[in-house]
This record gives sequence, structure tokens and C-alpha cells, in this order.
Amino acid sequence: MTPVGTLAAIVLLPIIFLMVLRVNAALVFLSLCLGNVLTQFVAGDANDLLGMLSSSHATTPIHTTSNIIKLALLLLPVVLTAIFMIRTVRGGSRLLLNLLPAAGVGLLGGLLVVPLLPAGLSHNIVHSALWNQVVKAEDLIVGSSALICLFVLWLQRPKTGEDKHSKHKV
Repeated sequence: MTPVGTLAAIVLLPIIFLMVLRVNAALVFLSLCLGNVLTQFVAGDANDLLGMLSSSHATTPIHTTSNIIKLALLLLPVVLTAIFMIRTVRGGSRLLLNLLPAAGVGLLGGLLVVPLLPAGLSHNIVHSALWNQVVKAEDLIVGSSALICLFVLWLQRPKTGEDKHSKHKV
């Protein structure tokens, strides 16, 4: 597969899954952000612990193991949130609105996952012209996705006022 095709698959697959499974993409975006924090602050200690517990650590390249741990820490909150939030988006208009944060998940996920892929695959993608354009738009992708997700979450707040099913009306 070409680097462009691989990158397109990395970005589009999460969008498709979130929309088909009707998962609240704003919460998945926040889980992806949490996963990124975990990779930054926990991956090193997790890699050291795994190295101490593993009897075969001498034969496994530490960089490969580190990237696998980082991928696991990055994607585990995303996968768990997606599983627990299946069918939480109801209604056609909300599903359509969910497309924007889903796109943010796909784009940010691509930015975070590609550097952690196996060396050959990552190298092919990172040295493509499309990747250079994506990296130039990184600030725009992260900032606009975060604002869109916050906006979608704010729209989901409970309505104030009378409850339709209340027995006691004043």
C-alpha cells in the first residue's frame, strides 16, 4: 500500500467506526488526548518495568518495545471509551454533528500514531509530501478539533427547566 493510502486508512477508519457504531466522538477525542498524556508520562516507566520483568529483554530492541508500549497506552483509552460508548449518539442531526469530532479523532490519531508505527512503514509515511502538509496543519488540526469537541460537549448538556415526566408540578 502506498504511504498516502496507508495514511488515509489510518485517518478514515476511526471516523467510519465512530459513525457506524454511533459512538460519542467528542469523548473519544478526549480519550485520545489522555492516551497522549499517558505516552508522554508513563511509557518510559512502563518500558523499564517490562524490561525488568522480561527475561528476553536482551534480544528485543528497546525502541520497538517502547513504541509498542506507547501505542498501547495511546490507544487503550480510545478503544475502551469506544466500547463503552457504543450507540450513545441518537438522532440524525446529532449523528451528523458527531462527524466533526470524529474527523478530529481521525486526524489527531493519525498525527499521534504514525511516528509510533514500525520503522519502515513510519519512514515511508513521514517522508511523503502529504505528511509534510499534515504536519504544517498540525496546530490547526489540534486546535480546531479541541474547540469542536468542546462545543459538541456543551451542546449535550441537560436542558434546564421542567422535566417532562415530573409528577409534581408547581
